[in-house]
Order: sequence, then structure tokens, then C-alpha cells
Amino acid sequence: MVLGVRARYRRGLPGGSAMGQRVLGVPWAVAFLALLALRGAAAAAPNFVLVLADDLGFGDLGSYGHPSSATPHLDWMASRGLRFTDFYSSSSVCSPSRAALLTGRFQMRSGVYPGVFSPGSRGGLPLSEVTIAEVLKAAGYATAMVGKWHLGLGMNASFLPIHQGFDHFLGVPYSHDQGPCQNLTCFPPDIKCFGTCDQGVVPVPLLWNQSIVQQPVSFPDLVPLYNKFSRNFIADCARQGIPFLLYYASHHTHYPQFASQEYTGQSQRGPFGDALAEFDGSVGQLLQALKDNGLANTTLVFFTSDNGPSTLRMARGGSSGLLKCGKGTTYEGGMREPAVAYWPGRITPGVTHELASTLDVLPTLTALAGAALPKVALDGYDLSPVLFGSGKSPRQTMFFYPPSPDPLHGPFAVRFGKYKAHYFTQGSLHSDTTPDEACHGLTPLTPHLPPLLFDLESDPAENYDLLQSGVGPELLQVLKEIELHKVLFEQRMEFGESQIRKGRDPALQPCCVPNCTPKPSCCHCS
Repeated sequence: MVLGVRARYRRGLPGGSAMGQRVLGVPWAVAFLALLALRGAAAAAPNFVLVLADDLGFGDLGSYGHPSSATPHLDWMASRGLRFTDFYSSSSVCSPSRAALLTGRFQMRSGVYPGVFSPGSRGGLPLSEVTIAEVLKAAGYATAMVGKWHLGLGMNASFLPIHQGFDHFLGVPYSHDQGPCQNLTCFPPDIKCFGTCDQGVVPVPLLWNQSIVQQPVSFPDLVPLYNKFSRNFIADCARQGIPFLLYYASHHTHYPQFASQEYTGQSQRGPFGDALAEFDGSVGQLLQALKDNGLANTTLVFFTSDNGPSTLRMARGGSSGLLKCGKGTTYEGGMREPAVAYWPGRITPGVTHELASTLDVLPTLTALAGAALPKVALDGYDLSPVLFGSGKSPRQTMFFYPPSPDPLHGPFAVRFGKYKAHYFTQGSLHSDTTPDEACHGLTPLTPHLPPLLFDLESDPAENYDLLQSGVGPELLQVLKEIELHKVLFEQRMEFGESQIRKGRDPALQPCCVPNCTPKPSCCHCS
């Protein structure tokens, strides 16, 4: 039964029995000293909880200015941690942004483009890519993931998290709207999901490692199950004295919104607010679990979102606040995200305007763990100087690629310091229904020569092109520097083989009754 799922964690030295066999081949005293050294290193290593929201906008949290969002735990964390005002995702849609978060590399390098993975995608995050989970696991960490994966399933489930460095995975292999939802309950006792979601594919499954334990997933029961797993994982690592990485990739606040009984009908923002409140409640449970197990002062909790809000959904789609457009675009609303770093006793509470990105997560956690960086081209930086107040961000630039990037067009926009230059702009269906036509899906790809240039410190909404009134010496120098950074970056950027263009195979869609008929509707189990 799905609610009885409980982790049985493998413990001991990295490498399991193989390491044990090698230890037997050396004198016992040497082996004993080596074991003590490994345990001592593990005891000094910090833990990491990486919390990722889904389609949450820059303006959706109380701590980022929303007047009616009930997010007390996230706001508490922001008031006692470091809140970022200029933090970016690498992409304005799900799969590529998650690939970059886990690898520290732009999604083009790993081939996670164009767009996102589907239930029957042949491709996935290549196993040759090194994730933060693999980096930390090699350093003796226990690793677990709950929630939304969306980096491919593949033949024999070969792309799932347990093949990418995670010891345990409890979650959904792709987005929870990528399966029929019109007859499913999203809010108890029996409020059906809003809309129909994707049709002609299998119902959305819940996986434990790579086994289906429920199909379709029961939305009202999902987050309580995730929270229980997370609490147990944290407690187990605390008992064993093993450092850990917990990657909590929430489905909230992506369409269709859902929530458990505790949060249904509780928010001033309707169904979206209920889903957001449940997400906030999960953050509260994670913080409480760390406190209960004596790990609050030895754990970095980092929160952000994968991309901007789907304003197409209006009240059910989130808010970009004062930023322009949302999901699917390279305007600020599509890629600038809320972000908070929380570590009592280590990170001084405050607000930073330093430039940072999801690309910087892997290098930062690797440095804090004392682990070795992957021997590949990385696009991220160690943010330790920003986190601990010892210096400025090593990141001076951010490159904005659309959901369907290509080497010919290169980055659509470049940020350098406080300036942002748009070489191309394009709307997105995800950002329809906003008053600004530049955001709309029918707004075509438009080149800009010279580029549109905005001062994001004084104009974060990207309304006033600095070049409309001519180009003075100062702005001319800014344009030259941006162009130089752009050219040098494009010279270093290598596009990997597109994993998403490998196409789809209906036979790869996960089904808990593999030989049933008629598919896909017969794939039901609990």
C-alpha cells in the first residue's frame, strides 16, 4: 500500500560491500584508523536541503511583496536567512532549468532542449552528466529526492534519479499535468482538478525508486507522503551520523493546483493559494525536522523556483510581481526567481542584490562539502563569499536562452552588472493574458540591433530602453563590454545532442500493468 512506503536506507562506507572487501585486505589497525578518519570527515560535513518550487513567480511570496500569500515559514526563513533579489534560473521552462540546477551547466551542454520531456520521451539527462547528488555521494553523503523529476524516464527507467546519484526517490517522473486529470480529485473531499491536463497518455504515476506504487497518483495524499519520507530520511541520517543531501522538488504551484485536507479552502488566493500554503507547510516541516534532530545549525537550506509563473492561468498561475512577463520568456519575469539561503549561525540574516543563479548551486555545495568538482566545463560559481558576507558574487553575467535555443541565435539576452541587453525577444503562450503584448504567445521572434538595453536597478520591469534617446559614451562602453562577454561565452558554449529531439515512444510510458489493454487508460493500480 502506497502510504506504507518507508525507506530502508543503505548505510556504511561509500561503495558498500566493495569497500568492505578492500578493507579486509589491509591490517586491521590501518583499516580502523581509516574508518575513524572517514567518520570524522563526515561529522564535519554540512547537510544540504535543496527546496525547489514549480512555476512560482518572483512576486508570489509575502517576503517578496505579495499582500495575500500565506507563506509564514518561507517568510520566516527569509527573515532569518539571506534573501536574494537578483537570482536567476537558467531557463524559463521546467526540464532545462532542472538539468542546469543539478549539473551546474547550461542545459544546452547536456542536450536538455528544446522544451521539456514528455511521458514517452526516449531521451533524458545523459548519464554522463555529473549531478550534485553524484558529487556528494562520492564524498560520503546519503542522497534522496522527493517530488518532480522531469529529466527523463527512458528505456528500463534508465534516466531516473536512482541512476543519477540519488540513493532514494519518491515522486513523479515528470510534470503532474502530463496525464489526464479531469476526473481526479485535486482538493478533498471531491473537488475535481481544474482543466483536463494532457490527454492520450497514461495516468500520472507515483514511483518509489523505479517501481510504480500508485497510478494515477492521489493528489490530496501526495504531499503528506513526501513530508513523512523527508522527516524519516532526515531522522535516519541524524541517527547514523551521516551527512545528507535532500532534494525536495515540489509540484507546487504548477497547474493543476492541489492540496491536502489541511490546506483546502484556507487561502485568500483560492486554489493557487491553497497549493502555495501546502508548499509553505512542507518547508515548515523540513525546518522542524532539522531542529528536532539537532541539525539546524549544521544544515544549509536553500530555496528557489524552477522558472517564472504561467500567467496564462491568471489567478491559478502566479505572479511575477513588478517584473515583465513570465514563464517561457527571457524577460525578467520568466527567469528571475525568489531565493533564500538559510543556515543558523553561519549565514547572517539580510538581503543581497548580488547576481546569482541555479547554475551556482553545484559549485557552492561542492565547495562547502569539501568535495571535488566534476572535470567538465561548468557555468556556475561558488557563492560562498555572498553567503557568508566575505565578498561580492563571482558571477558578473547571466545569459538568457529561450526554451528552444540554437547556436545561430545564441542567447536572447545578456545581463552584465545592472544592465541587460535583449538581442532577441519573443512571447510565449505560458505568458498570455497579461496586458503587455510583448509577453503573448502570438508575439513573434523579433531581432534587435542595436539591442534593447535596460537598467535593472532603476527599471526592473524592463519598460524603458536606454537607447531610445541615443547612445552616449557611457552606454556605448556598456554595449561593448556586453558584446565582448557574449562573444566569448558563445565561443565556449558547446551544444550537446538534443535529448528531446530523440522523440517519443508510447511503449516507454510507465504503466503499472504492463500488458493490460486498452492502453493508456488501463494503467491503474493503488
